[in-house]
Amino acid sequence: MTGKSSSQFGTLQNLTGDQIRNRFLTFFADRDHKLLPSASLVPEDPTVLLTIAGMLPFKPVFLGHMARPAARATSSQKCIRTNDIENVGITKRHHTFFEMLGNFSFGDYFKKEAIQWAWELSTNTFGLDPKNLVVSVFREDEETEIIWRDVVKVNPKRIIRMDEADNFWASGPTGPCGPCSEMYYDFNPELGDEGIDLEDDNRFIEFYNLVFMQYNRDSEGKLTPLAKCNIDTGMGLERMAQILQGVPNNYETDLIFPLLDKAASLAKIKYHHENEKTKTSLKVIADHTRAVIHLISDGVIPSNIGRGYVLRRLVRRIIRHGRLIGISEPFLNQIGESAIQLMRTAFPELLVRRDLIMQELQREETRFLETLERGEKLLADLIACDPPGISGEKAFELYDTFGFPLELTEEIAQENRLTVDRKGFQKAMEAQRRRAKASSVTIDLTLQNELDRMAAELEATKFEGFSLLTLVSTVQALVVDGRSTDSAKKGDVVDVVLDQTSFYGEGGGQVGDQGVLVGTKCDIENFLVSVKGVTRNKDLFVHSGRVERGTIKVGDLIEAKVDRVYRRRAQAHHTATHLLQSALKNVVDEGISQAGSLVNFDRLRFDFYSPHGLTTQEIKQVEDLVNQWIAEAHILKVEDMTLSAAKSAGAVAMFGEKYSDIVRVVNVPGVSMELCGGTHVANTSELGIFKIIDESGIASGIRRIEAVAGPAVLDFLNERDCVVKKLGERFKAQPKEIVDRVVALQLELKEKGKELDIVLEKLALTKISSLKNDVVVCGDFQLLVSRLDGIQGAGFQNTAQELLVQLGQHTAVVLGGVPDSTNPQKVIFAVAFGSLIISTGLKAGKFVGSIAQICGGGGGGRDHFAQAGGRDPQALDEALSFAFEELKRSLS
Repeated sequence: MTGKSSSQFGTLQNLTGDQIRNRFLTFFADRDHKLLPSASLVPEDPTVLLTIAGMLPFKPVFLGHMARPAARATSSQKCIRTNDIENVGITKRHHTFFEMLGNFSFGDYFKKEAIQWAWELSTNTFGLDPKNLVVSVFREDEETEIIWRDVVKVNPKRIIRMDEADNFWASGPTGPCGPCSEMYYDFNPELGDEGIDLEDDNRFIEFYNLVFMQYNRDSEGKLTPLAKCNIDTGMGLERMAQILQGVPNNYETDLIFPLLDKAASLAKIKYHHENEKTKTSLKVIADHTRAVIHLISDGVIPSNIGRGYVLRRLVRRIIRHGRLIGISEPFLNQIGESAIQLMRTAFPELLVRRDLIMQELQREETRFLETLERGEKLLADLIACDPPGISGEKAFELYDTFGFPLELTEEIAQENRLTVDRKGFQKAMEAQRRRAKASSVTIDLTLQNELDRMAAELEATKFEGFSLLTLVSTVQALVVDGRSTDSAKKGDVVDVVLDQTSFYGEGGGQVGDQGVLVGTKCDIENFLVSVKGVTRNKDLFVHSGRVERGTIKVGDLIEAKVDRVYRRRAQAHHTATHLLQSALKNVVDEGISQAGSLVNFDRLRFDFYSPHGLTTQEIKQVEDLVNQWIAEAHILKVEDMTLSAAKSAGAVAMFGEKYSDIVRVVNVPGVSMELCGGTHVANTSELGIFKIIDESGIASGIRRIEAVAGPAVLDFLNERDCVVKKLGERFKAQPKEIVDRVVALQLELKEKGKELDIVLEKLALTKISSLKNDVVVCGDFQLLVSRLDGIQGAGFQNTAQELLVQLGQHTAVVLGGVPDSTNPQKVIFAVAFGSLIISTGLKAGKFVGSIAQICGGGGGGRDHFAQAGGRDPQALDEALSFAFEELKRSLS
């Protein structure tokens, strides 16, 4: 296998991206590696925003917080990084979305096997010529160098020692770490072996990284060998495709080029005929499209925070670059469909969630196009708040948050005789890059706090709460004020860890139980802890509460008593949630899937993917169906089974959730079957009644239903009854008469509103007639510059436009005023120019900005009509005088 001459190795394989992926996974599966699917881009680790590396899903395994899925594993993990987003499309290999092929050993094989297999895979399976390969090793890792040189027989001149910055992997200041070894492909081996510089991106490309996790680093920097060493490797699929397909960059591989070609066709251009700037835009569109379809598929929705912000930014960059290359019509659905079809074999879930992806892309594109169209108004508000120029921070906020191009900001600012601080913009851009890089690249494997430390040291808490609500247990650990302690006294807020518990720990959307921990000693000083919530830290159940009596100590025997009333409320709402999801699938759409849930003591909340809200009739049908199942008194069946068996039986799993090989299945026969670790009633009749109290949209494509069941229904009805009684007293009406009384009041108010509109219209007409008396003739033109107070918003604009209509196209109308006497700090302007005025070179958008500046504001608009605001009413008359003189000078 090793040590063969170059003529004995396979021929360089021209493989498709799918073939490369399959051959990698098959290679390691044949060597007893468990084949694992890609994890979601939304990681379980709360310290990381997105899945940024192939090893991230295995972080708990490397830390010892979770049992290893197998001794050996292999996967193709989808990843997203945005720390170098500005380099996407510019360099040959930067991407936001990429696939990381990996093989992992959890305390099984180590360096020798990992290195030999990496060489065999590269040279035999993929046919890379050893003459084209270079390996790097950590400068102090003699063992690895010996394996490469003496076992694999790599040319010693092609083994390059590197410093810690390049070839020593660390999770953070402390924690697991170790040297790494990287494989590089040499595009120009004829340049020889002397003076090899692996930083030369034109000659070398790193395609395989082997991390040897063999040390633990403490707070003083001391390295201690791990009892069991681990292997973490990563091969970039896109990079290997570039090598094997013989193309100049990752973008021209079959993994991405079809999307470049599609974007080019939408712009009616040819990729290979275009300049570098246009090619960059095409590459950005293709790269970002791959990222956004997977983010949406994994449940991310566009927003201005967190993962949603990443998605929104990527979508808007696609649209912006599309417009830069001449795509003027909406196109996200077309390029998105091409991406789904291109990647459907490797990621079949894209086809399952295709409709949702298309809906989100269309909505976000429509929003952004509206943002571009609203740009002048957004900038008008910004200019009014930030004279005499636009700061770099504000310009960057427009660019980064709203996707508003800097160039367009500068153009509109120039029309208003303002400048934009470009240096400040670049400074803000650089600051964001640094923040993104610092937060996106490092995966922190260090223990976070005292409870994390305990989770690594203590045995898992045994949960007996499905069958017992009271049991005797032993106190394993206590935490007060964030620190481990041996005891806690009366008044202390404390976290208690037990060896076993009857308390349900918050998880799966269900809140933790409440109750008490009582000492088992029979004396008056026996301690009592009131438990207000239970959470989980890894496999520990953490009981949070207050010591109400006595002193609790580590090692004490206690009686853990769950509050039965609260438990019954929670389990009623959890079972009702399962029934609700089944009812939605029956009534609305079989494809409806859960986006999140909350099972509380007083109500349930169920979030689900749907492009539209429920009609009143659908809500009633769902509610009636759930109540029918309650009345039918179905007995629930709960059992543990293998994940594959559960799925084969038709059990519903939450999309993106990770499950162990053995899962708990909650079955309401003939109604619902779900994977669930929560607490439930024994019979649906225990719910009594189910009532939907609200249905609303919480994000684009996501709806939320809030409902009550069981004992909580009485609370809800009592609250509603109280409201009805108060309304009846206020309207002096019986409950059945309240709706009619409110409708009558609405009709009366509407009539009064019409009467007021008529009065305002008459007032405006009266003012128009009087304003026409202020017209001044200036040669062939007419000027009307006047103050008009007490007219707001649309009425003010309509007055200016109506004056222009009545006076003719040779007229310039400029109105300024204080619209509301209760807010004397606000000034508004409206400028309307006829076509003959515009032909002289005057433009309303530019003109209104110049006069608004005098009142401490700004604005803009079109050539024929524009509006602006200001904050200094004292300068209003001066501004109008300036407007008159400027018009007279320009038109004379």
